[in-house]
Amino acid sequence: MTTSLLSLTLSLSVNAKNNQVSSIAQTTAEYAATSYQNDMVNSLRALVKHNTVAKEGMSANDNPAHIAFKAELKKQAQTLGLDFSDDGYVVIIGLGDQKERVGIITHGDVQPVNPKKWQNSPFELDTITEPGRLIGRGTEDDKGPISTALYAMKAIKDKNIALNKRIELYIYMAEESDWEPLKAYIKTHELPQTNITIDAEYPVVTAEKGYGTVKLVFNKQEKPTISPYVSEFSGGFFGSQIPEDASATIENANIVLLQRLMRKARSYQGVNFDLELKDSTLTVNALGKSAHSSKPDEGVNAIPYLADLLSSTRWVNNGPGTLVNFINDNIGLGLEGKKFGNIAYEDDFMGAMTFSPTVIKQHNTNLELNINLRRPQGKTKQQLNDEIHQAVVNWNNKFDANVTELEHYIGEPFIQKDAPHIDTLLSVFTHYTGIKDAKPIAIGGGTNSRLFPNAVSFGPSMPNTEYTGHSEHEFITMEQFVLNLKMYTAVLVELAQQ
Repeated sequence: MTTSLLSLTLSLSVNAKNNQVSSIAQTTAEYAATSYQNDMVNSLRALVKHNTVAKEGMSANDNPAHIAFKAELKKQAQTLGLDFSDDGYVVIIGLGDQKERVGIITHGDVQPVNPKKWQNSPFELDTITEPGRLIGRGTEDDKGPISTALYAMKAIKDKNIALNKRIELYIYMAEESDWEPLKAYIKTHELPQTNITIDAEYPVVTAEKGYGTVKLVFNKQEKPTISPYVSEFSGGFFGSQIPEDASATIENANIVLLQRLMRKARSYQGVNFDLELKDSTLTVNALGKSAHSSKPDEGVNAIPYLADLLSSTRWVNNGPGTLVNFINDNIGLGLEGKKFGNIAYEDDFMGAMTFSPTVIKQHNTNLELNINLRRPQGKTKQQLNDEIHQAVVNWNNKFDANVTELEHYIGEPFIQKDAPHIDTLLSVFTHYTGIKDAKPIAIGGGTNSRLFPNAVSFGPSMPNTEYTGHSEHEFITMEQFVLNLKMYTAVLVELAQQ
């Protein structure tokens, strides 16, 4: 940990112990939880039903699902007595008319889903299948937090609390796909002076790793032979999800190869393999567990596990075979890029860089592998880019292969050192959870916090709890939903009265 971050953490820890949650914040939070649990669930139900996944080539302003979602937001805001404004990609729901403002930053778009993976429709709130859980796309990321914020604001309005700052709920419609419209909006609009993002974890997030994508192309270099060869390899759904599905096809296979792979398949834990031999074509499917790509340890990545199953053979460099060889040599089953040349590194506060293959794209003559990275402070973008390039060059030279690089995207890590309200957030968190000595944390994900002044993230996910956003089994527990309502209500009272 750097000296400045250490000092910040120690200072905040002391302040959090000394600060108490005001009685008016506590009574308002209890009122919200007592009065609005059912209404909050109904609000979420109405928001989840809109499939607000970005459509390639279509603006969110023209997307019918996004338009309908914003209409629902307007309806809910006006019913609650809150003001509403629609600036296209950015919706603002507000309470109060004070000059100073507190911002709550959320997003209304969601990640893609594979409906076949869900017991019920991911766009119908499921409260029955698993009692105590609210299941559906967006329940944790980020429609659940939107509903929570709405009813926190409603409780504050009901209690006629005298505010020194206006409260504004920002709902951005392309957080999962395109930040450029938000950046353009910020250039022409004055933002709140104090902000919290409710799109990450508790207790308070003050550092986020930089998001990146490494893009490699595997060309069809050699023609198939009479020996077994990999004719197809596929896997992954979208870039910020650890993929739970991967598939390979092997031609010129035989019963000996099938039996060898079946024996090896039984040695793995957490991943299941299905193998089928028809004539001389062997199909192998891997089933792991999806997760947010910022937390690869919470998933089981089917792509490298399937490659590892096939690692006993050095495959011909025909594209798919090259891909299998490359993954086994340079990625393996590790999560931190330790086999990929010299790219691996870590920071004392932000942790290690993670390096996860997430999507294989099929082209006419080649395969494209996208690798998601989440990097801490400690290396420049140029250094990391050079190290990635050198690792690919070295492997090509060693194995006479033809892996080419597309332009990689390597984002910058973010550290917030100056937000004056962190101690207030820590005090509220400690009061409602009983967790003592709460300190700021770093995460692998990236939120819009980095675009807003004095912004840090505050929930909605508890520490040491599996995050289900971006997975094919997204949910929030009712218990957590209500706890979030209490904490967000209390925090908004405290911040808006300061």
